[in-house]
Amino acid sequence: MANGAGSVLTLIAWYVLASLITLGVYAKDKRAAQAGQWRTPESTLHLLSLAGGWPGALVALRFLRHKTKKQAFQWVLGLTVFANMGALLWLLTGFDSV
Repeated sequence: MANGAGSVLTLIAWYVLASLITLGVYAKDKRAAQAGQWRTPESTLHLLSLAGGWPGALVALRFLRHKTKKQAFQWVLGLTVFANMGALLWLLTGFDSV
């Protein structure tokens, strides 16, 4: 990836958008859980986190207190954060030199 300011701004915009979408989906799932309605599959929540929405997922866990008792879910979420950060580092350091 080019190290231009435009590329960095694009990445920041992507993370903000993905996080807002992810937070919204978590909030919808929390309301559905409380109402006994159809739930968002956990795989969808993890995919959103992996796609860059992990900051929104962490906000949802903290402030919505959603999925806080499911240790397996939190473990997989941690893996998605780790994988996403690795990919981000790869992008920012210039993957074309590999």
